[in-house]
Amino acid sequence: MKINLSFNVDVAARKRINTILDGFKHFYVSFSGGKDSGVLLSLIIDESRKRNRLPVDVLIIDLEAQYKNTIEYIEEMVSKKEINAFWICLPLSLRNSVSQFQPKWICWDPCFQYKWLREFPKNNSVIKDMTYFPFYKFGMEFEEFVFEFSKWYSLMKNSQCACFIAIRADESLNRYRTIKNKHKSKYLNFKWTTKVTESVYHAYPIYDWKVTDIWIANGKYQYLYNKIYDLMHMAGVSLAQQRLCQPFGDDQRKSLWLYQILEFDTWQKLVERVEGCNFGARYSKSQGRILGYYKFDLPDGYTYKSYSKYLLKTMPPDLEKHYRSRIFQFLYWWRKNKIKTGIYSIPDFGDKKLESAKKIPSWRRICKVLIKNDYWCYGLSFGQNKRLTNLYIETYEDYITGRGYV
Repeated sequence: MKINLSFNVDVAARKRINTILDGFKHFYVSFSGGKDSGVLLSLIIDESRKRNRLPVDVLIIDLEAQYKNTIEYIEEMVSKKEINAFWICLPLSLRNSVSQFQPKWICWDPCFQYKWLREFPKNNSVIKDMTYFPFYKFGMEFEEFVFEFSKWYSLMKNSQCACFIAIRADESLNRYRTIKNKHKSKYLNFKWTTKVTESVYHAYPIYDWKVTDIWIANGKYQYLYNKIYDLMHMAGVSLAQQRLCQPFGDDQRKSLWLYQILEFDTWQKLVERVEGCNFGARYSKSQGRILGYYKFDLPDGYTYKSYSKYLLKTMPPDLEKHYRSRIFQFLYWWRKNKIKTGIYSIPDFGDKKLESAKKIPSWRRICKVLIKNDYWCYGLSFGQNKRLTNLYIETYEDYITGRGYV
């Protein structure tokens, strides 16, 4: 249930920021170069200036495949004396959902330096030395790096620390759950915080902001912002759809086509850098497309079961093995639990609403996962895990060295 406050979200966010500044001697801000993290960073600089707590520590994960406007905005912000940046330019593993042959790509991979979208930024805050962090491993996952960085930061400061993150609850269900989670540990029982480890807390001061609040703040306080949003607006992209992220994720690929319109030079380099880029832009733009919302028609003479088996046979051997293993686990679990569920055989398809809610099994669910190239098999109620991540990296290395898919 929403509770209306007697003051606006601007005042509320500043109160939350000051709560963290009161409670933590050390903190840092996660800054992506997007509109939300940009406003949050500016708000924190404002409040830190009042307390003589400048400069503000800032974590920037540079994923290489980013708009020029984003990098220009980051450079403009980092040039401020109020910021002490950790600008990370290290090889990290990122999802490539637009290719079956290269399901993982690694930003800043030295093996592909000749294909990089750009050279390392010249700023002194850039960290490109792979031995800089004791926890770093080549090709580690983005999420793992962020988690390990927070522990390292706390250790370096020898105290508890807070990480400010710019998530808004109305942007996605997962972000709403992050705030709403009743089982998480919190700082002083504030729902807009999450205890990550014994020494690290996350804080989400703008969780209740709308996208319009972001732009009101930018206009009211004349904050710097990423000019790529001006181009998105001119391209007809609605405020709610204007997002920045690594472009090849399962959800993010829907915006891949924008690179063609907004920064064509960057787009040309993307096509050379990451396999399946052009395919992803063409077939994930809108509903009804192959990589969109998996709306598709079965070929004549096929059932969902037979078409799923056909799709598996067309895949590279390593990928086929991966999907077969997960499908087997999916079918085995349902058959093992058939007494509880009342389902004694896996149907070709069932009620669409129940399928979408993942309440019943079907071969149509399996078929959707294969067509969507859903590597982690979220559509079958699986998730990402460390073993699969390591296998992912091994497959990637085999691919680039020519040992795989011969």
